[in-house]
Amino acid sequence: MFTDSDYKLLKNKNITTDQLLIQLSYFEKGFPFAKLTKPATIKDGISALDDEDCDKYIQLYNDEIKNGLDVAKFVPASGAATRMFKILFEFIQASPQQQSELIDNEPYSSFIAKIDKFAFAKELPIINNKSKAEWAYDIITHLLGDEGMGYGSLPKGLLQFHKDGTNAVTPFEEHLREAAGYGKSVDQSGKVHFTVSPEHHEKFNELWNSVKDKYEKLYDINYNIGFSFQKPSTDTVAANPDNTPFRDENGQLIFRPGGHGALIENLNEMPNSLIFIKNIDNVVPDHLQSDTIKYKKVLAGLLLEKKEVLFSILSNLEDSDEKIQDEAIEKSFGFMHDELQINIPISIQGSDKNAQLKYIFDKLNCPIRICGMVKNEGEPGGGPFWVKQSDDSISLQIVEGAQIDPNDEKQQEILKSSTHFNPVDLVCYLKDYKGNKFDLKDFVDPQTGFISEKTLNGKPLKALELPGLWNGAMANWLTFFVEVPVSTFNPVKTVMDLLRPQHQPE
Repeated sequence: MFTDSDYKLLKNKNITTDQLLIQLSYFEKGFPFAKLTKPATIKDGISALDDEDCDKYIQLYNDEIKNGLDVAKFVPASGAATRMFKILFEFIQASPQQQSELIDNEPYSSFIAKIDKFAFAKELPIINNKSKAEWAYDIITHLLGDEGMGYGSLPKGLLQFHKDGTNAVTPFEEHLREAAGYGKSVDQSGKVHFTVSPEHHEKFNELWNSVKDKYEKLYDINYNIGFSFQKPSTDTVAANPDNTPFRDENGQLIFRPGGHGALIENLNEMPNSLIFIKNIDNVVPDHLQSDTIKYKKVLAGLLLEKKEVLFSILSNLEDSDEKIQDEAIEKSFGFMHDELQINIPISIQGSDKNAQLKYIFDKLNCPIRICGMVKNEGEPGGGPFWVKQSDDSISLQIVEGAQIDPNDEKQQEILKSSTHFNPVDLVCYLKDYKGNKFDLKDFVDPQTGFISEKTLNGKPLKALELPGLWNGAMANWLTFFVEVPVSTFNPVKTVMDLLRPQHQPE
């Protein structure tokens, strides 16, 4: 089935034959759909905090920073911005006649009429003596093409999103500004880690070196900037429609990046205790960052409170004093029932202490994450749900629409009744109660991947995505959801989003 060339490729990627066979088996059998029991809502899985709560958690976080809490920010930033410019690609690929018809219709008419509102506008060429459609074609070609600004092949992190006076600011820079607001350690250092593509690493480095002095002086911070790449060992094989391995015209196996779930490997190598995770395109200009900074601290403070309760329980479970140990068992059962909606099996309640301790450690000695949730206003993406697990317990999970059976009416009803949306706003704690780093790969649910249909050189193929970073890759973490204001969620999915008020100057 496999050739010498295949084995050489696998070796270069550090993928075993067994791993390859497992990937191919997923094309045959697929992945099980998630089993939703109900949406997570306010008072049933999502906490709503008042001003007093927020003040308390901000103070708790600030105090822990003063005590030396080791924090960092983790930003997935490797994706190309191709989809952001989908409508512009469609325009320049149309015929001249079609372009003449399109130019007076939305969104193209707004794009042209408001061209000066884009931060990148000052780098566009001045073009005279052209019809409106011809002018638009030349402008868009310059914006997207490699002979011009190359935006069609660059990652979002390097694009000019916002205006700051006469300067243009990239998402990379906005994340640096944000980090100065909530990710500064007691020694004035700020650790920000970006996952980037190897081909763009040098451009990120160039940008960083050009702005380093400016932002460090402006925010009185010493940045510690890190970059990493998605590992070749997390690539997944492509398949033909009949589920056999997809090969190119030279007979070589085709592998594709395994999706953002592959970044659990990068996150696993972060040495820090507390990590903020946020997407590269979810940024606002400096003058609108106050809500984001406030609620990042709120989420972090709440996480630290949950962490202290859990660590106290787990430490006391190992106490030599039997009374303290028994009280810890009782508290752990109460925490699981009240906070996690875990119904302790009768067999565990009536078992000996050793069996109870093993059960508790299996359930509670896990990485912790606090996930901000915004009210659902129609944005695409995952949402918060209570999900039935393979052991019949339920747990809070972020679930994508593709994980839900489209032919199951009850499951679709639960999906439609969801009140909140996942904006990828996470604060994570990666160490256990003894201060040891967890191996995050131990907490992935491999049964939560995706299979999608793609094409390569006009040939259809099936692509396999690993369990998503904030979906299946964190499925077995301790999860808590908190409502955050929609003002903290301002993604740029299309170029036209940059015209929204929250992406414009004051």
